[in-house]
Formats: sequence, structure tokens, C-alpha cells
Amino acid sequence: MSLVIASTLVAIFMASFILVVRMKAADKPTNAKKIILPPFFMSTGALMFIFPMFRVTGAELLEALIAGMIFSILLIKTSKFEIRDDHIYLKRSKAFAFIIIGLLIIRIAMKIYLSSSIDVGQLGGMFWILAFGMIVPWRIAMYTSYKNLERKLHNDRLANTTILN
Repeated sequence: MSLVIASTLVAIFMASFILVVRMKAADKPTNAKKIILPPFFMSTGALMFIFPMFRVTGAELLEALIAGMIFSILLIKTSKFEIRDDHIYLKRSKAFAFIIIGLLIIRIAMKIYLSSSIDVGQLGGMFWILAFGMIVPWRIAMYTSYKNLERKLHNDRLANTTILN
């Protein structure tokens, strides 16, 4: 039970960290690297599956992945970009904070419920898969949206240069 409490505290810390980073990100222009790198950094967590205690069954893998992909829809809907001062910025979204907090509450409730029937190591593996299954589609959608806006910005610059000449 103490591992469940410790991992819950870590999840609360991570959610708080995400909120702070996201709010600060809206103050600075973004770029493709800032969008793409988080899933790569998170992918190192897959090394946990080297240890047998974290391994999950095929059904658990599928359940966690599908849940993560469903949760990613909420993040995708609240991640929009805008052009300001000839740069691309992530728009602030009040809904994003509520969604992150809501997902955290759902995650904690699921962890408490599932910890009675699933080993804490396997549960950790499942929640990592859920998080990875959430961040990858979200970041792919963000990257696609960013590239479309970047293309529009580039075309607008070319049009303005052509008009001036």
C-alpha cells in the first residue's frame, strides 16, 4: 500500500509540473523540437519492462493503451496554436488545467481500485503505458497542427515579400 501512496504522490507532483510548464510555454514561441522531444524523453521509462515485476499481459497492455488514447482526445482538443508577432505560440487554455486535474483524479481512483487486484509493479507498467499512449497521439496532433500553421506563416511571409517587391 505504501508503494501505491508513493506513486500517487509522484503522479500529483508530475501533474503539477505539467501545469506549470504548460502555462509558461504560452509565454514563449514554440517550435517543433519542443513538441517532439517529450515523448522521446518519456520513452526511456520503457526500460522498466526489463524487470519482470513491471511486465504486463497483452490484455493489460491493450487496455492501458486504449485508455491513454481516449484520454489524449481531451488534451488534443485543448492544445491549439496561434500566430503572434510573426511567431507560433501555444494558446492558453483554462480547460487544460481542469482536464489535467480530472485525469489525475481518474488515475488515482483507478490506481486505488486496481491495486487490490493487480500487483503494484504491473500497475506501474500499465500506468506508464497509459501515459505514453496519451502523450504520443497528443504530441503527433500538436506537431501536425504546428506544421500546418508554420506552413501558413511561411506562405504569408512569402506573399508579403512579393507584395513589397
